[in-house]
Amino acid sequence: MGFSTLDYISFIGYLCVVIGIAVFISTRKSKGGETTESYFLAGKSLPWWIIGGSLIASNISAEQFIGMSGDAFRFGMAIASYEFMAAATLIIVAWFLIPVFLKKGIYTMPQFIEQRFDSNVRTGLAIFWLLIFVFVNITSVLYLGALTLEATLGINMWVGVLGLALYSATFSIFGGLKTVVWTDLIQVVFLVIGGLFTTYLALDAFGGADGAIAGLGKLTDQFSDKFNMIVFKGELTYVDDKGATQDVWEKLPGLGVLIGGMWIANVYYWGMNQYIIQRALAAKSLSEARKGIAFAAIMKILLPLIVVLPGIVAFAMKADVEKGDQVYAWVLNEFVGAGFKGLCFAAVIAAVGSSISSMVNSASTIFTMDLYKPFFGQGKSEKQLVTIGKITAATALLIGVCIAPQFKELGSAFSFIQKYTGYFSPGILVIFLFGMFWKRASAKAAMAVVLISLPLSLGIDVAFPESTLPFINKMGVSFVILSVIMIAISMMTNQGDDEKAIELEKALFETSILFKSAAVAVFGLLAAIYAVWW
Repeated sequence: MGFSTLDYISFIGYLCVVIGIAVFISTRKSKGGETTESYFLAGKSLPWWIIGGSLIASNISAEQFIGMSGDAFRFGMAIASYEFMAAATLIIVAWFLIPVFLKKGIYTMPQFIEQRFDSNVRTGLAIFWLLIFVFVNITSVLYLGALTLEATLGINMWVGVLGLALYSATFSIFGGLKTVVWTDLIQVVFLVIGGLFTTYLALDAFGGADGAIAGLGKLTDQFSDKFNMIVFKGELTYVDDKGATQDVWEKLPGLGVLIGGMWIANVYYWGMNQYIIQRALAAKSLSEARKGIAFAAIMKILLPLIVVLPGIVAFAMKADVEKGDQVYAWVLNEFVGAGFKGLCFAAVIAAVGSSISSMVNSASTIFTMDLYKPFFGQGKSEKQLVTIGKITAATALLIGVCIAPQFKELGSAFSFIQKYTGYFSPGILVIFLFGMFWKRASAKAAMAVVLISLPLSLGIDVAFPESTLPFINKMGVSFVILSVIMIAISMMTNQGDDEKAIELEKALFETSILFKSAAVAVFGLLAAIYAVWW
């Protein structure tokens, strides 16, 4: 990548500052000693601005910087639907789901499931989430971060994976969620500033003497097909990493991104995914949780400027890369001058570190509170449970280090993460939505969905090739089938309302004028974007 001495100083200096702050926060004693609430939920004291910033820092990782920019290189702006639809989803989550979770006073998503159904369903879902966090999320993000270190600095893959794991451990193991969210706040600043600066330089280079704004106009004029938000079958193709021509529709199936399976992926991710929702569960109040989530929704609309546009510029300038996941490293190398590369590269590592720390913290929370405590931790002190959480966090990282380098054969890491998470998300979403909003939903029906969910998703994936049924639509089919199963078994096992049905008062869903204004702004901006780039 051609780092100068100043680049190395700024990059290493950034890492040292973040690690130093993490160590300082983690060594500060909590009032009343270290408890499960202080370690896993930061004492339920988070204000809106920390919640919003931490949500973005935890979400934006190498998966987006590297994976999504690589997909933008191939698919164009259509891949930004994941970001835009997430903004809409966040508003819905804040309005209708968060009030119910906070009312229940839970630590984890499986804990809510036990309160609504029973311990068997809780255990099944806890195992689901651990599998996703450790074998899909943590490992793939470690791999992507190490891939970037290898492409930019020539660092060996194994060394890069180990280094990222040790870096993330400083603020994911010892201080718990409090350390994670405060370091997230620092890292999101670097992420946004460094990311926007990189995009500006890429557009400025493409615009030539006319500058960055003209570069954007030139890009949308000369490569207008790359800015289609809705891509229909046969409309746009790309060449994959193996040299084969593929239809973009198979990855982003037309209107399916607006009314199909992408809603399932997003509502699951933002509303039921432990490592994301844990920030809102730690809010000091419902009002602060909602404001924080709305803040994150507005930021999500801006993020394609950081993670998508550089990939399209790389395509326009015929980037010399072997695979899509090398695109962002190429952008940094080509457009960011000496003295700034270290800072911009720090933004990528910031994204990797914050996401890994969040996933590790949540995997540790679920194992400790949903598996260890119910089965082995009866009578254990708060301090002992926190110790188990720390051991679990270290174990999750160790497993990730061992597996991550094996991901080298991935065609697109972003698509891999979406696909394998998509095997679980329809079933989890069915259980939560029916459990929250249909009083007749039964524990037997929920357990049936847990058991059927993965085999059904795998069966649909094997039975239908991507060319006939894209994976996003497969999630929609799975969701419909599992919903029918949930309804049918519930009606057979419950003659009326379930004994654990949730009472939802109307006042629970009342929101402030500020939140409603943010919701109108988000949906208005999304409508304008899709109207312009339909």
